[in-house]
Amino acid sequence: MTISIQGFSEIDLRVAEIKAVEEHPDADKLLVLKIDTGDDEKQLVAGIKNHYSAEELVGKKIIVVNNLAPAVLRGVESQGMLLAARDGDKVVLLTTEKDVEPGSRVQ
Repeated sequence: MTISIQGFSEIDLRVAEIKAVEEHPDADKLLVLKIDTGDDEKQLVAGIKNHYSAEELVGKKIIVVNNLAPAVLRGVESQGMLLAARDGDKVVLLTTEKDVEPGSRVQ
């Protein structure tokens, strides 16, 4: 499936900083992340617990889909989605090459 440039431009990709991480209360593989998107603080639920510890994540700058409709995952609301790459069993978060401010738009 292909999308138009107009369709792609509707996706709001932003740099966000992970401020806090908690274990999901009802899921073994999910973490609950509190993130700073520059204009707002949001909560994400992500299936990365088997790949990252809370200590590795706090302070990390990641790329998020900032305008994704909220979804409830196993009883906890997620207000966006982080971007990651999967290589076999390995999952790697997409980050920035250099330090940029939370809220910076990905173009």
